[in-house]
Amino acid sequence: MAAKVPSGELGKLNIDNGKKPAGASNGVKKEGVEEGEHEDSDDDNAEEGAPEVGAASGVAKKKKKRKPKKKKAAGAGATTQSNPPRVLVSTLFPAGQYPEGEIQEYRNENNFRTTNEEKRHLDRMNNDFLTEYRHGAEVHRQVRQWAQKNVKPGMTLTEIAEGIEDGVRALTGHPGLEEGDNIKGGMGFPTGLSINHCAAHYTPNAGNKMVLQKEDVMKVDFGVHVNGRIVDSAWTMTFDPVYDNLLAAVKDATNTGIREAGIDVRMSDIGAAIQEAMESYEVEIGGTAFPVKAIRNLNGHSISQYSIHGTKSVPIVKGGDQTKMEEGETFAIETFGSTGKGYVRDDMETSHYAKKADAPNVALRVTSARSLLNVINKNFGTLPFCRRYLDRLGQDKYLLGLNHLVNSGIVEAYPPLCDIKGSYTAQFEHTILLRPTVKEVVSRGDDF
Repeated sequence: MAAKVPSGELGKLNIDNGKKPAGASNGVKKEGVEEGEHEDSDDDNAEEGAPEVGAASGVAKKKKKRKPKKKKAAGAGATTQSNPPRVLVSTLFPAGQYPEGEIQEYRNENNFRTTNEEKRHLDRMNNDFLTEYRHGAEVHRQVRQWAQKNVKPGMTLTEIAEGIEDGVRALTGHPGLEEGDNIKGGMGFPTGLSINHCAAHYTPNAGNKMVLQKEDVMKVDFGVHVNGRIVDSAWTMTFDPVYDNLLAAVKDATNTGIREAGIDVRMSDIGAAIQEAMESYEVEIGGTAFPVKAIRNLNGHSISQYSIHGTKSVPIVKGGDQTKMEEGETFAIETFGSTGKGYVRDDMETSHYAKKADAPNVALRVTSARSLLNVINKNFGTLPFCRRYLDRLGQDKYLLGLNHLVNSGIVEAYPPLCDIKGSYTAQFEHTILLRPTVKEVVSRGDDF
């Protein structure tokens, strides 16, 4: 989920805009106990009031009682994922040992960490943390694999979003309809389906009829969490090879950011490397060559438990931020490229919201705001949510209360972020764990 650069920070970025890119139960028969009991009672009546079968030989035959049939839980014993995905990932990995992500060793002065016994001991102490992150990452991989194979032009954005979210809830085992269930696991934030010039934070609200077109460039950005450990990963879908270079530029930039990231690395150095990689590409659309520009006011970000946007930002352009990454931190390395201005603004109808971790304790004069805040606290906490999630919980006529919570500084609204109309934007993102010994790209898959 994208982090926007505060407008006051943009002046600190040293950006070379003049650089030219190089080319490049009704009616159902009852089973089990009930059926068995009925047949046994008939046998008893027959034995008491009628001559025994085989009486001539003095031998009485008795029917054996049927044992109740135990019904298997859905997906129990499954070894492969269903289509659509509905089998618990924990069922596929009964020992609780989930696949680790891509391992990258630290470089230069931190290379000693790989074999240092003290660091290895610290790493082993993080077992629960790693298990929860890897669990969430495997859910993300399996759901996105389904999406990559099944999402096609002609589908509505609502169909796509609900298909992804139903998969995440099924695979984590948290439907999110009971109070507090979504806080245990499930959706880390709403499914972003941002089209063309819209770069981030767009998900359909109720009644949205938008249909995915063959010529669209769609960013798919969703989060999975287990016990508040949020896996944030995104990719871009296209159905026309004309956009291939745009996607290649952004994927290269994201992988560059991942490679450069590490303990004690300065944010400015990561941003400079990302920008250099991305802006070495250009894309030809409709006979016109466009330089791929890094969107300078969008960032990667640190992730904390139950907080998708932590306290640190990872720029995607060169600048002067001397903040360093530290051991034990988690980051979403995400980059955005554009054929437009390389700058986004708030646009269109807001759908994403999240309660602030440091929300003020203020008196709420609107009754609906008080009741809605109670729903948010019990079902989402500080996890991001969207209007469809409130609809799903049976909430209605909540917009007045929701806007009051936003205006009171309790809830943050995240409107869609868009470049100029007619431009195309792309995104790729992974979650990395800065373990004491190695860097783990926990969300990495065979796809990207």
